[in-house]
Amino acid sequence: MQTETQSAQPQEVPKDRASSSTGVSSIIVGVVIAAVVGLSAWYLVGPQPLLVQGEADATRFDIAARVDGRVAEIAVNEGQDVAAGALLVRIDSPETFAKNDQALAAKVTAEAQLANINAGTRAEVIAARKAALERAESSVILARKTYDRKSQLAQHGNAPQAQVDQATDSLHEAERALDQAKSAYEQAVNGYTREEREIAVANVGKAVADVKAVQSIIDQMVIYAPVASQVYQRNVELGEYVAPGVPLVTLIDLTDLWIHFDLGEDLVKKLKVGDRFAVRIPALSDRRILVEVKQIPTKGEYASWPGARTTGDFDLRTLSIRAYPIDKVPELRPGMSAYLDWRERG
Repeated sequence: MQTETQSAQPQEVPKDRASSSTGVSSIIVGVVIAAVVGLSAWYLVGPQPLLVQGEADATRFDIAARVDGRVAEIAVNEGQDVAAGALLVRIDSPETFAKNDQALAAKVTAEAQLANINAGTRAEVIAARKAALERAESSVILARKTYDRKSQLAQHGNAPQAQVDQATDSLHEAERALDQAKSAYEQAVNGYTREEREIAVANVGKAVADVKAVQSIIDQMVIYAPVASQVYQRNVELGEYVAPGVPLVTLIDLTDLWIHFDLGEDLVKKLKVGDRFAVRIPALSDRRILVEVKQIPTKGEYASWPGARTTGDFDLRTLSIRAYPIDKVPELRPGMSAYLDWRERG
């Protein structure tokens, strides 16, 4: 019985083995703590990564109407490449065409009046005026003879004074008619005056200017692409009424692409025109593109974030930097994101 009791008692672990296990555990814990502290210190003291996001952009053209009317034709679709001078939109305006017809008719009338003045008086009119002048001269001769005869008779008492007065009035009337006939004949011979000719010339000039003004409006009813570009957006539909200044089509010049970054002035001070660096385009499978800074604006705007310190600091200003690709990137499109690792910048 005593032997069984002794065998049931637990065996004691050697003290030297227990102390060895405790020491190893302490060493492991210490190493882990040291690693954590070291990594934390490196993270706090070491340089922090700075990733700057930009965006691809390009020159855009908002092609607007300069006249009012209804859209009669839309010759392009969104995403279509168009050449310089290609037809984009045609506008119809019946009122404008009616004004053009009126202006053309007024021009024809003014030119006819000028031609009539330059041609002068017709020969038939001159002959008629000359015949009228000769009749007026004969009437004056006859009236003067009648007056002389009545005067002599009245002096001898053979005619009353009333007949003399009547003969006098007839003579004066014949003389006035002669003056009028003489003026009419001279006018026919001399033709129109210089002032009348100048007025006719001015009327023709005004009519021509009116035709050009209306024609310029008609010319603006057909809208063409100013440069070779791509149709980004159609802003109107067929049959829609448009007014001057309303954008009809938006074009993008894909040959003038750049990457723009909105940088605070604390970063911009480290840049200068001509600097080159690589950016990453996620939409192109993280393709790296080398770009060159070509524009740094002379004036910035206020940033949307406050200063880092609450005392002794001011709001930063933001400047929009333009960096152009060194090599052509046909796949690059406006709106694609571009990322710049500021630490890797040249």
